[in-house]
Amino acid sequence: MKFKDYYAALEVPRDADADAIKKAYRRLARKFHPDVSKEPEAEARFKEISEAYDTLRDAEKKAAYDALGQRRPGEEFTASHDWREQFDPGAFAGGFSDDIDLSDLLDALRGRHGGAGARARGPRPGQDYDVEAALSLEDAHRGTTLHFDLQRPEGPQTLEVTVPSGVAEGQKLRLRGKGAPGRNGGPDGDIYVHIRLKPHPRYRVEGRNLYFDLALAPWEAALGGPVQVPTLDGDVMLTVPAGTHSAQKLRLRGRGLGSGQAAGDLYAVVHIDVPGTLTARERELFEALAKESGFKPRKDAQEVKS
Repeated sequence: MKFKDYYAALEVPRDADADAIKKAYRRLARKFHPDVSKEPEAEARFKEISEAYDTLRDAEKKAAYDALGQRRPGEEFTASHDWREQFDPGAFAGGFSDDIDLSDLLDALRGRHGGAGARARGPRPGQDYDVEAALSLEDAHRGTTLHFDLQRPEGPQTLEVTVPSGVAEGQKLRLRGKGAPGRNGGPDGDIYVHIRLKPHPRYRVEGRNLYFDLALAPWEAALGGPVQVPTLDGDVMLTVPAGTHSAQKLRLRGRGLGSGQAAGDLYAVVHIDVPGTLTARERELFEALAKESGFKPRKDAQEVKS
């Protein structure tokens, strides 16, 4: 049979742990899934990483695979007698052939206590698929419907996915039974839709909380009062407290991502701005304020220096 380097297929070292193997599979599956990938030979690459993951995620199969040793990909080899005695006592009794595919050999291991080919004949769940959905912040906030074009053995199929309101970055939506069909009566696999939020020109996202920069004139910050601010549901009035300082965060509860009790908050991060140029009257007023005011913004620094 020909050797396959499953670790190289998943782009992980041979000492990678289960978590690293799982993360590598999900990353590559999103990149090469034939239903969404534009990479050349995506289908063949997806089959390769799926086969590798099917072996390395299973402790029994992984141990048997590791015991075969490391070889060049495509190298012809024969499983040793000791290996067969340790991992496969009887599953191929009287019928073992070196022409068998490596994945079929490893698949048969689970059936060795139930007779030859027990695993191959028993129910097997279908493969799970991972796809990525890039959403605008507005669609994530209000909810939307996505459509994926899938290539099935029976022909192309359009899959409709309902995205609920308030989904966050990194959230997964599970479509039960929409993955690869099961074998021998096994359940169909699932599709996991991984949510990614597109960058927004105004808001910064942390979970379901949103942040945006709010520019205030010096007198607005000093005197306080209502100012109009944008939210994902339209403009609202925010009351700025008197004496607001730069970098202060003013919260609008429940105005973040989502709706209802699960909604995040919206934070206005204050930046105090000044006119770039002054009229004669504005300069006169600022000069009068400078003479009249006892405010010393660098008071602490002056006291430390003295």
